Amino acid sequence: MMYEICAQTDQGLVRKNNEDAVAFDPKTGLCLLADGMGGYNAGEVASSMAVAFLHQALSQWLSQPGNQTSGRELRRTMEACVNQVNHSILSAASSNPDQAGMGTTLVAGVFLQARLVLGHIGDSRCYRLRARALEQITKDHSLRQEQVDAGLMTAEQALTSPHRNLITRALGVEDTVLVEINEHRVEPGDLYLMCSDGLSDMVLDPVIEAILNAPGTLRQKASTLIRVANDSGGWDNITVLLVQAAQDESRRGLLSRMLGK
Repeated sequence: MMYEICAQTDQGLVRKNNEDAVAFDPKTGLCLLADGMGGYNAGEVASSMAVAFLHQALSQWLSQPGNQTSGRELRRTMEACVNQVNHSILSAASSNPDQAGMGTTLVAGVFLQARLVLGHIGDSRCYRLRARALEQITKDHSLRQEQVDAGLMTAEQALTSPHRNLITRALGVEDTVLVEINEHRVEPGDLYLMCSDGLSDMVLDPVIEAILNAPGTLRQKASTLIRVANDSGGWDNITVLLVQAAQDESRRGLLSRMLGK
């Protein structure tokens, strides 16, 4: 499997700074997105700390021979790295009054051959477009989602819920944090979207689906998603990361020649 990756971030039309952070490593298939929270510039500090540390630590681990073969080992490594950066953010918040209460959401994905190991905390999301149909493959850690799960409101009512920005899990807020990690099979043609709630709160899923299905490059689609979010109000920072999966034709051709086909 081959992967093309593109990321874009925008301040939006209301916020005075951008508290989102995003990074990716094409060599290891690592993709990271975080949406910070906190007073002053504290949210920006928390998200930047999370992405910078995880990018360095996980890229280094994934680059070591043999470390890309075991999903179980990757899960354990991801959990250990998340716990470490959680303590770092909590410590920084405790020692600096201006950063008290800061924290961040997280989406961390590693694309390995034909599978995706995906971890997340909070309400930043990952979607998958397969056969032109969009599906959210992460579940928000939020009060709104808990109310939907409990049958207290419908998915349609959740779109306008006053609790839509209240998250129940975040990095850097408590001594321990639970990262939810799942593994997904990747098929050629899949298109994955990681995003902060600056996109998902402003643009309905059917509109996102239509944009991703439209012709154009990943860069063009990312720009369109951000533009539509801003056209809808741009109340928050907007960050999108797109990953396109495709069959590695060079390797398939080599295999066919080896098999005499």
